[in-house]
Amino acid sequence: MSARLASATAATAYQRDWFARLRTQAADGAPLALVNADAPQEIFRAMGIPYVVNQWWASIVTAKRRTQDYLGHLRERGYPDHIEQYSSVSLGSLFDPDPGSAPWGGLPRPSLVLAETTGDASRKIFDVWGEQPGITFYPLESAAENDVPVRWWELMPRRWEEAVGGDRLDLLTGELEGLIRFLEQTTGLVFSETRFREVMELVNEQQEWNRRTRDLIARARPCPLAVTDSIPSVMIPQWHRGTTWARDAAKAFHDEVAERVGEGAAVCPGERARLMWIGRGLWFDLDFYRRFQESHGAVFVWSMYLAIAADGYLRYGDDPLRALAARFAAFSDQLYTPPWSAEWYVKEARHHGVDGVVHLVSEDARGGYFTTRALEAAGIPVLELRADNVDSRGADAEAITRTVGEWLDRRVLARD
Repeated sequence: MSARLASATAATAYQRDWFARLRTQAADGAPLALVNADAPQEIFRAMGIPYVVNQWWASIVTAKRRTQDYLGHLRERGYPDHIEQYSSVSLGSLFDPDPGSAPWGGLPRPSLVLAETTGDASRKIFDVWGEQPGITFYPLESAAENDVPVRWWELMPRRWEEAVGGDRLDLLTGELEGLIRFLEQTTGLVFSETRFREVMELVNEQQEWNRRTRDLIARARPCPLAVTDSIPSVMIPQWHRGTTWARDAAKAFHDEVAERVGEGAAVCPGERARLMWIGRGLWFDLDFYRRFQESHGAVFVWSMYLAIAADGYLRYGDDPLRALAARFAAFSDQLYTPPWSAEWYVKEARHHGVDGVVHLVSEDARGGYFTTRALEAAGIPVLELRADNVDSRGADAEAITRTVGEWLDRRVLARD
């Protein structure tokens, strides 16, 4: 089956229309925030403050082959162009001398940037944002906890206090209270707890649909959709969490997948191997994910985007602000910090019945070694690819294709 998911097409069309409206709002003087993907965007949603997700913009820039232009703008100003490229591409777009030629009309200049200070390089990227006229950087701390919960994905929806730890939640809740006060003072808008509760409820409804969809795909034989369809179908609504559109889009995605499963649809009729992609999307070469279907009958059935939506976002409780803190206080742990991340990847690999894992390991990898080791110990073959997901320099597409093909022949399909 080659037809693209209608939900993916609809989500992309919605995003284009939304971004055009956002650019108009920004041109008319509305406040605009640039926020990291792992930042508590729900507060901005509740207050009606438009925002752009930093990593989403980097993915658009990369897909349009403009990454090197923006990294070059950083290099011209003496900033490194080889560290945390996924986070720094948007900063490079700030210095574009011809913003009108940028993808989708260009990123409007934000008045606020929000990010968790994970690592020295990340903090310095956002410090540069804060040095620009008219832009404020609001940092959030990155806390850690010595005790690691067992099977955290089972605890997070309702027992998140136990999973994350009271001290971490106290810290982030206090920081979010400060963020709300800052936004009220600088924008003149008022934070409504009633509206915020509505946003949190909509987010939970959305993630329940994502969980059902994840489980449908995990059980389906053969795989009914391409991973390049699942990513926009789940992630574009994620950037609009807390809206009825996002909740309904998640349901539409689920219903379309359920229909395909019911029909026995196959993205690769000759499916021989189910693969898992660990790492951020390979935005400079999205064709990669389909490349091995015809040659090897190998289908990528898993990416972190739908899986983390299913396991990492649900938060129920009587205190919505503390529940929001619980959503993000350990977000990086879930994806990158062993044993949190390693145990989850093994669980997901088994849940989806994968035959092998392709693991993208970039220069800023956090915990990649432990993830690979845990999967191999579970008897699941892993191929590590060394590349950056937005910076194609040094990434030889032919060599990567050859390496993956040889690995499939030698370690995955040879086990048939």
